[in-house]
Amino acid sequence: MLLDTNAYLRLAKRIRPLLGVEFGNKKYSLTVLKQVEEEVFKSPRLQFLYPWFADTELNTERMSRQVRLSADERTKIEAAASVLHAYVLDDPHGYTTQGRSPPSPTDCFMLAFGQVRSAIVVTDDLGMHKLANEFGLDIWHGHELLKKMLTAKAITKDLVQDIYAALENNDDLPRTWQEAKHSVFIKLFGPKP
Repeated sequence: MLLDTNAYLRLAKRIRPLLGVEFGNKKYSLTVLKQVEEEVFKSPRLQFLYPWFADTELNTERMSRQVRLSADERTKIEAAASVLHAYVLDDPHGYTTQGRSPPSPTDCFMLAFGQVRSAIVVTDDLGMHKLANEFGLDIWHGHELLKKMLTAKAITKDLVQDIYAALENNDDLPRTWQEAKHSVFIKLFGPKP
């Protein structure tokens, strides 16, 4: 399973270790691409919001669990990403409704990675979800990953509640997470007030 930047930033501070740990019957394992690293270190805003990203322990974890691509794989992924991005550019306005934004070339690369490597991409980017659904690619929201990890006992109910509380306190709780709070996690949070 591949975490995009927003999914990684929502979970990595609180679930340790996060990357490379198998869980569930299907032996899921989480990873990131170096694009996550590049995106955060190129953005003063992200560096300000997530100062823990440069933590030595997390940096070591990302480096050791980062996917290395062969030249052949990279060529296939770049070709697939080009097709996906051209599709987005053909109708960018279709990606600007319901809180979405058009997937970037990096977003398309991540989806193409999932296509070539048969990996599930985890992101809360609604534009990426729209594009993935149009191409039949496997994609999950961050809360779906959280539910899967909870079911597999890779995390505890208390940790799920802590993550929700932290995201709410940081005003970083996506709409889909809000909806899942009182449906997917109804046993933890109860019905919607």
